[in-house]
Amino acid sequence: MSVVPAEVLQSSTRGVPEQARGEAELGPRARLWPALGAVYRAQLSRARVARIPLLFVATFQSIGILIMMRGVVDGGSEAESVVAGSAVLVVAFVALNLLAQYFGQLRASGGLDHYATLPVPPAAVVLGAAAAYASFTVPGTVITAVFGCLLFGLPLTHLWVLAAVIPLAGAALSGLGAACGLLAPRPELATLLGQLGMSAALLLGVLPADRMPEAVRLARDLLPSTYGVEALARTFGAHLHWGYVLGDLAVCAGVGVASLAVATWAYRRAAVR
Repeated sequence: MSVVPAEVLQSSTRGVPEQARGEAELGPRARLWPALGAVYRAQLSRARVARIPLLFVATFQSIGILIMMRGVVDGGSEAESVVAGSAVLVVAFVALNLLAQYFGQLRASGGLDHYATLPVPPAAVVLGAAAAYASFTVPGTVITAVFGCLLFGLPLTHLWVLAAVIPLAGAALSGLGAACGLLAPRPELATLLGQLGMSAALLLGVLPADRMPEAVRLARDLLPSTYGVEALARTFGAHLHWGYVLGDLAVCAGVGVASLAVATWAYRRAAVR
């Protein structure tokens, strides 16, 4: 056993800078886009295990609705609404329903505390999770749209519009889903809100608007996914007006920015509690 003289300990303590002996300084906060990419990759890797069941359930549900509606709707504008609504329903199932459940469980389990300790902007957490969940909707949405066009005899020419409909409708619905999950006091209530939102997207988006009462049409106009449905449905018509399509997509984009801003505020509010 060796004994170190006190003079040596005192001299070594003097050699340590005051800043090193004090509290360590925190590094600068990460910028939005690099942080968004990191959260997106992490969420995508985490949810990859559940990707196949996710795609199967969302796609099978929409294809089943198409087959069921085939016995009710023959063609024309009603068939266009049914196909477009069933395709966007895949986005609603994942972006609205599952994202509400995810953030509700994250809040209840204390998972938000983990993100709160990271030097990541709140917007990056919300946007990264929303983008990761919305990414799983792409194959199912395309499969549903192609199947619906073949089933009802609609043209496949302008299905490339899905490249704009999926991210814009997904952003609007993801923001609502995240806000429901973050603002709900219990995860069960978040699940209920997500289910109600998806049911609204099913009933108001898939059923032809011409057969709805006036009050229901007003509620349909308030649903963000309606404008994604309208934009896609317009591309099936013989007389295509791109101005109306771009207008519907612009509404989707505006609602998406607003809903994601609300979700970011809800994340800040939940993270500090």
